[in-house]
Amino acid sequence: MTQQGTIVIERMDGPAAVRAEDAFRLIYAEAFAEPPYYETPDDVAAAFRRFPAQVRKHTFRAALARCEDGEPVGMAYGWSLAPDTGWWDELTEPVPEDVRREDGHRTFGLMELAVRGPWRGQGIARSLHETLLGGIEAERVLLNVHPGGKAASAAYRAWGYRKIGEARPWGTGADLHDVMLLDLR
Repeated sequence: MTQQGTIVIERMDGPAAVRAEDAFRLIYAEAFAEPPYYETPDDVAAAFRRFPAQVRKHTFRAALARCEDGEPVGMAYGWSLAPDTGWWDELTEPVPEDVRREDGHRTFGLMELAVRGPWRGQGIARSLHETLLGGIEAERVLLNVHPGGKAASAAYRAWGYRKIGEARPWGTGADLHDVMLLDLR
């Protein structure tokens, strides 16, 4: 557990994240209702229908930021990509085989990172990112970011991520996202 001013950030495994699901849902719903995401209550419900399966992944890990009074302010979670991941298949242009090769340990997929509006600009996202990735064995981290999320894209670039392509995650109806990679070694 790390502290940042009056913000406490806790690293969690799957069972702990299940117990804190309401906090993850609150942060997700608030952060992703904003432009450019425009997620609706139905979108949030769909995302959290997947949550129970996600937290059961043996490499799942999360970080949750709360105020001292317990109010949730930010979250991040992800897991290592399996050898048969479909993530690379979503790219609009193929990447070389040596880039897309997965073994279940090579790449950590950062699935979600969000901070509620009133707490942005205080370094909480960076602290969540560092807490989430602290001690992982992966060679790299992969994520999708909506290009309209200018602050998120800028933060990822500042943290060392580079754009390696574009994808339409979750199928053809999704907005085009930038696929970014962070080398850890």
